[in-house]
Amino acid sequence: MNYIDFKRERDLGSIIGDTFKFIRENWKAYFLAVIKIAGPFILVGAFILAVYMSSMSADLERISGEYDPNIILDTVGSLYAKMGLYSVISGFVYLIVSLTSIFFIKSYIEHDGETDFKEIRRNTFQYIWKFIGLGLLIAIISFVGFMICILPGIYFVVVFSLATSIMVFEEKSIGDSLSHCFYLIKDQWWNTFGCLLVVAILVAVLGWTFSIPSIIYSMIHELTGATQEDPLEAFSLLKDPVYIGLNILSNVGSFILSSISLIASVFIYYDLNEQKNLTGTMEQIENLGQ
Repeated sequence: MNYIDFKRERDLGSIIGDTFKFIRENWKAYFLAVIKIAGPFILVGAFILAVYMSSMSADLERISGEYDPNIILDTVGSLYAKMGLYSVISGFVYLIVSLTSIFFIKSYIEHDGETDFKEIRRNTFQYIWKFIGLGLLIAIISFVGFMICILPGIYFVVVFSLATSIMVFEEKSIGDSLSHCFYLIKDQWWNTFGCLLVVAILVAVLGWTFSIPSIIYSMIHELTGATQEDPLEAFSLLKDPVYIGLNILSNVGSFILSSISLIASVFIYYDLNEQKNLTGTMEQIENLGQ
């Protein structure tokens, strides 16, 4: 296995190429770490999704043709509550996967291509609350930016894409991590935006492949049920075990693929850090001296 040096400058092609090279050469240890640490939370998310889809079918059938405002309001409220619960669980699963990914990379760098699972797991759970605080603050700032105008929101999303890497690799506080983002991205916003956009498109395309089975199954269900006169039959798909299983597979795939964007952002961080501080170059000089 060839060691991939994160601490150097890269162009767009190198960032994307090395992202997939890193996954290709470390996929076994990487996905094993994700499964061991994030697996239980992914299973909980899958169970919540299955319950949500099954109950949504019953709720939609209940309010179909219903003219009682109280029943409609209660049912809609129940739907939104379940959707909110699933969103919270999904966000937490994404958080655990992100933490596992970034501490896997940190262990990889610190041990020259080897990784320490116990170290990764310890750091993952140790940083949960710091990452939640960082994520909430970024979400609030970005939301305000989008509310004022779309462009400020996009600007903040790109700038703060470096925050998690700064917090982990430089061990800075939440405030210092956010402020350091502006220093690193100065005069490099468009380059960073271009890299993130290309990676996001690639991840979206790959993620769509996980959705193909559920899309095909739903189309078959629609065609086979086209002659049925009962309008409520359309809702039965939401409680179909096969359809639920395919959607769970799609969601799990999306969680796993989300780590591609995070790995790419780490390469972007080290590229910008090298341009500003020459950290990797200085370490190489010190190693030569030793």
